[in-house]
Amino acid sequence: MDSSNFTIKHWAEEDKPREKLLLKGKSVLSDAELIAILIGSGTRTMSAVDLSKQILASVNNDLHQLAKMQVKDFQKFKGIGEAKAITIVSALELGRRRGLLEKPQKVRIQSSQDTYEHMKPFLLDLDHEQFWVVLLDRANQVIRTESVSSGGVSGTVVDARMIFRSAITHLASSMILVHNHPSGQLKPSHQDITLTEKLVAAGRTMDVPIIDHLIFSDHGYFSFADESMI
Repeated sequence: MDSSNFTIKHWAEEDKPREKLLLKGKSVLSDAELIAILIGSGTRTMSAVDLSKQILASVNNDLHQLAKMQVKDFQKFKGIGEAKAITIVSALELGRRRGLLEKPQKVRIQSSQDTYEHMKPFLLDLDHEQFWVVLLDRANQVIRTESVSSGGVSGTVVDARMIFRSAITHLASSMILVHNHPSGQLKPSHQDITLTEKLVAAGRTMDVPIIDHLIFSDHGYFSFADESMI
């Protein structure tokens, strides 16, 4: 067989991811096999599954890191053109959006860990910084989770008026501030500390106390409340 035709349709029956999915179900497929279905074919010397394994190896088989990759990142791999790259990115984005839809309507925040888990669908895998507020009622149930600012890799500008206007509009009893550090660095910067102090003071004045400020990363978080900084 000409190696230039080394596509899924020419593999042995047991090696075909599409057929494997139909016969045994989607849950038995490996991550590489699922990606192989998306890209359809490999290169002259590499099967779609092996190419998928190569892509996964570049992010240490971490799907969170894979989801951060852009079209141009996938195109760096031989055999991945623009169309295939767009297909992979679109599939990963659908998965992220599904996570947003699956959030329950009423979430009660009782700890910093609760806040972190609540924010995962919103902030996981982002390659730029965003600032969010979680508005709570008197029972510490989430009324609204809202993005108030989106910036670059290392920072974002926050308008206190937007934060408190939203809190007042939705009759929040308290709120939690959350912003992510795409770098993974959890230590608060001087700017983070100063901004938190400013917003906490404004919250007291507006009678909408800020009960925590989380610095979010894909692998952990820093809580101002846990560290007695609020």
